Amino acid sequence: MIKIALAGTSGLSQYIAHHISTQTCHQFFFLSRTPNPGLAAKGWQVLPVDYDNIDDVRYKLVGVDTVISTVSGAGQLSLIEAAADVHVRRFVPSEFEGPLLQRPVANDPLDRGQNSAISLLSEKRKQCGMQFSVFSCGAFYERFYPGGMAALQLGAGTHICGEGDYIVNVRQRTATIPLNSSSDVYISMTSAEDVARYVVAALDLPTWPDEFLLAAERMKVDDIVTAIELFVCGAEFQRQYVSEEFLISAISYAESTGNTSEKWRLRHLMATLQGRYDFPGASLEQLIHDPPKQFVDWLVAAWSAS
Repeated sequence: MIKIALAGTSGLSQYIAHHISTQTCHQFFFLSRTPNPGLAAKGWQVLPVDYDNIDDVRYKLVGVDTVISTVSGAGQLSLIEAAADVHVRRFVPSEFEGPLLQRPVANDPLDRGQNSAISLLSEKRKQCGMQFSVFSCGAFYERFYPGGMAALQLGAGTHICGEGDYIVNVRQRTATIPLNSSSDVYISMTSAEDVARYVVAALDLPTWPDEFLLAAERMKVDDIVTAIELFVCGAEFQRQYVSEEFLISAISYAESTGNTSEKWRLRHLMATLQGRYDFPGASLEQLIHDPPKQFVDWLVAAWSAS
């Protein structure tokens, strides 16, 4: 049995907590900047934390074996420093997206402090042996959830957590599809709940690689739109195909006019076009007995419930 600190109270943290509590004997608690009576009402322990006070973070992490972070930026850097100082054995950074190798080496337009976190984790591993691993899962299915990721307390830092922010607007029956003239554009995807299942299953592995790859589905963007047409709406969407040249120009215009939401929407389409969320294999499928949800099954259940 180990002690786990879940940094942040996002929907993903709550999925992870559920699977720790139902599938393991491990102890866990949440670290939260603000009170969360909803989690406390479930019988889960929530400790207040001030990430600007490194002594406070250290105190909260004493005796913890593994930290699982869903916070980013300066808060996560403080968490890493404190974890290393009190000899936390393992750290899972807030990196639940595409593989590390698929990101720009420098000047990443989608970076929210992840590069600094990985650099600091690498430094701490050399200094004190703290292990870390990134759980790369591509894009969450929940980008296509009714109400968007925000409805499930996911993706707040991505700037595209609302319904219709990414590729498909179901209610308006429109789709903006990144187009590559030389090859099809694919996305590897996983539901947030299955990501949580994999993270919890990996807790008992004796060693961790630098990165786990997990994806339930790898689909062409066109096929994702077709699935939503068939299984949610029963009608064809108005499709707009956008090239890299178009996106470069549109991003520049959005920046010059101060249209922040459009800028982020377009940047994620560009990242998709450039293969940021696409990878062919997965390394964790053998860890759980039940297969991950397939996209169409998840999609039908999500929209039927709404």
